[in-house]
Amino acid sequence: MKHRIVVLGAGYAGAYVAGNLARRLSPADTEITVVNAEPDFVQRLRLHQLAAGQEIEAPRLADVFAGTGIRLRLARVTAVDPDRRVVAVADADGGGGDGDELGYDTLLYALGSRGADRGVPGVAEYAFDVAGRPSALRLCARLDGLGRRGGGGNVVVVGDGLTGIETATEIAESRPGLSVTLIARGELGASLSAGARDHLRRACDRLDITVLEHSTVEAVEATRVRCADGTALVSDATVWTAGFAVSPIAAAGGLEVTGDGRIVVDRTMRSVSHPNVHAAGDSAYAIGDNGRPLPMSCASAGHTGMRATATIVGHLTGRTVPNTRLGYLGNHISLGRHDGILQLVDDEARAKPQYVGGWRAARIKAGVLRMSLWTTSHPTFGLPKRKHRLAAVQEAPAERAAA
Repeated sequence: MKHRIVVLGAGYAGAYVAGNLARRLSPADTEITVVNAEPDFVQRLRLHQLAAGQEIEAPRLADVFAGTGIRLRLARVTAVDPDRRVVAVADADGGGGDGDELGYDTLLYALGSRGADRGVPGVAEYAFDVAGRPSALRLCARLDGLGRRGGGGNVVVVGDGLTGIETATEIAESRPGLSVTLIARGELGASLSAGARDHLRRACDRLDITVLEHSTVEAVEATRVRCADGTALVSDATVWTAGFAVSPIAAAGGLEVTGDGRIVVDRTMRSVSHPNVHAAGDSAYAIGDNGRPLPMSCASAGHTGMRATATIVGHLTGRTVPNTRLGYLGNHISLGRHDGILQLVDDEARAKPQYVGGWRAARIKAGVLRMSLWTTSHPTFGLPKRKHRLAAVQEAPAERAAA
């Protein structure tokens, strides 16, 4: 009987791991199934561009995995039972049917994250987000409607993290007829170096973005945003980027998770409570080399995805799992299509004094996006051509990991 590998989620982490496993493990011994709710690969790093009205590529997953032997199941994951080693799924469109169960021997959990309302009243009812393709398209439609009115409109972006900054600058550049306000809980760009903060402020000035610092949103209403200090901002489209959350499925299934629901893993991306479950991307709570949790980001998806791949291959084939670095080098921030910031960080995750800004940073970010899409869309490229046969599967192979 073949060893059943099930991958939940086909984002940057899930699609990467599935493709690499398919080209490294013999199909004579393994079968790989990817479960994803959408038929296309979603470039989450570019959803703010989609919301701003730009076209971005969305390769069909059926085409991406064609010829790899990977089975694609378009469905929503509704539950995970790690004790029974089954995953419950339902129709992706939310239609009828009682759902189905998929059995597995090895599970890769990479369901990613979604926008979190942080308990603020009105966010779920009235705000948009760019954490998923459907929500980004809804925001795009709203902005299109404001443009057709002829009199412009007011867009309020709540949250000054990377997503908020990229969303505000992209909308301001792509739709100059709109008035854009960015609400920051603290100082704008607080995690950046002094030079990068100045660069960010100049970009906001150039794009005519109003920045409200040290402001906390108390409620989102249909036509305005209310702040804790009594300020009320007229808003025709409120974009909520003030945090992300993961699905409660892992916690409900009995996996050991953090308070926010991320799966606690060791350095090899194996669940500390259920060793045949691996996690990658935003769903994983992994401690980096600096002793800090890896942040939710595409870079972390790459690191955790590579580690999970190496662990699964090593475990199944009897090979040593290499002890590679789990670091975080820095952030790429786009400020529209022609400007950006590349901020490197030190071993303590603090911003280094040097940064790259302007068109050079924009080109670097564009290159990273192209590379991420290409490597995900071409899972059969780069081989090794030799597909390893499976060895006897050990229940506790942690001792094989290199010290």
